Amino acid sequence: MLTTGSIGAGIVITEGVIATVRHAETPSVVIRHRAMDGTTTTISRTSPPLTSIMERLGVTASITTECHLPIGAGFGLSAAALLASATALNRLFTLGLTPWDIARHSHEIEVEHRTGLGDVAAAQDGGRVIRHGPGIDARIERIFDLPESLFSVSFGPIHTPTVLGSPSQMEKVSSAFPAASPGDARDFFTKSKQFAEQSGLITDSIKKVFQICDKDNVPAGMTMLGDGVFAYGKNAHEVLSPFGKVYEFHVSSTGPRIVEDII
Repeated sequence: MLTTGSIGAGIVITEGVIATVRHAETPSVVIRHRAMDGTTTTISRTSPPLTSIMERLGVTASITTECHLPIGAGFGLSAAALLASATALNRLFTLGLTPWDIARHSHEIEVEHRTGLGDVAAAQDGGRVIRHGPGIDARIERIFDLPESLFSVSFGPIHTPTVLGSPSQMEKVSSAFPAASPGDARDFFTKSKQFAEQSGLITDSIKKVFQICDKDNVPAGMTMLGDGVFAYGKNAHEVLSPFGKVYEFHVSSTGPRIVEDII
């Protein structure tokens, strides 16, 4: 599965997942969401991909993941959780894994569980990325040409395994793929929006936001795979705010990293 996956373009964002891992007698997982006011909500106490990463690495631990963005809404949080957890497990158990090893395990588990096809490859490092081939070893361009804030609104999740497991839907997605890679940042947003419209994944809510973004000349695209919109630039927050809670983030300069060693 190392060379299985998607090709395409996207943005690695600063707002990701924090994974805290500790030694434990039995494996456990807690998925938490932290609101902007600091309150946390437990979303789930199971995660087959995170259980799989522990089994694959041969370790027993408790994993707690936390994020601010809505889960399952197209922000690549499953890939972020896998990369963060594997990076932390590697440090906790002194496994000696390289960043490539961590990315390989995480990518293969994503493909196995149909939670993503290219997010791990992209999130190995930062930037606006263009993936020219499938898998973590393909050529990936990383461009840092979006210095201002990005903003997003989400109307809910799209069940990723359902889409990835549907041959007819995937055929439509493939046929919508642009003939050429995006050039500058403006072209990236143009192609992103066109792909969303032609892939059959776009919802009525996203169409309404796109119409307003076009009217106000705000570059925008669809969060993949999620029922939401991301937009860029000074007017993006104002344009998106009538549609719901607006999340702000930036282009990340790095991939997964250790934030703090807890003793």
